[in-house]
Amino acid sequence: MTQLSITTTQNVNINFTAASVAERIFGFLIDMVIKIAYVIVLFYVVFYYLGVNEWIAGWDDWSKGALYMVFMLPIMFYSLIQESIFEGQTFGKRLLKTKVVKIDGYQASFGDYLIRWLFRLIEMDSFWMVGIVTIAINKNVQRLGDIAAGTAVISLKSKVTIDSTILQEIDDNYVPIYPTVIRLSDNDVRIIKENFELAYMKKDYAVINKLKLKIEEVTGIKNQSGNDMDFLRTILKDYNYYTRNM
Repeated sequence: MTQLSITTTQNVNINFTAASVAERIFGFLIDMVIKIAYVIVLFYVVFYYLGVNEWIAGWDDWSKGALYMVFMLPIMFYSLIQESIFEGQTFGKRLLKTKVVKIDGYQASFGDYLIRWLFRLIEMDSFWMVGIVTIAINKNVQRLGDIAAGTAVISLKSKVTIDSTILQEIDDNYVPIYPTVIRLSDNDVRIIKENFELAYMKKDYAVINKLKLKIEEVTGIKNQSGNDMDFLRTILKDYNYYTRNM
């Protein structure tokens, strides 16, 4: 499996596993089946069973074509709409547990999804062969649209252990200090925990300080301990305390 190392805006490296060519193809095929099912329901149920064809029988060809085009819009903009709504996922990607992310660590935006969607038109002209070949030879497993948008598709599947989760051991009588820690998300805390532990092992105090500063910026919390490492440990414990008792 190809590993992607993404550097966040706080200069923290986060490693992801790139989705394989097979995962991307199967995700695409699932989405294609959904589109075909939509077309079947549309033409056999709406146009024939419900009699829409009879209703528009007297229309000219341009008017009929315009109506058909309107009904086909969900197919045309399928990936663009879903990736925008589901933050980088379509139904196929959700089932295969893959997701579109930015290579530079940002959350992909609508503009990024739009670029990926536009490049599909180029790839479709070659029956997707250009996209497949590009994915196969690119070190980040990117198709043309990904390269243009600065995105990659990652796998969300992983072997989860207690060390790779946000869980932190706390005593039953533990007293939390920072209630606004709940402004962080589970994913934020996972990233903080992973990178804090890695920086601690490497004695990389610069990264630890950057994590502390980012937490203060996002949550409004100020370090009361005076020690960055103690502060981060407390943040992790407080988050687990409050989320466990919600």
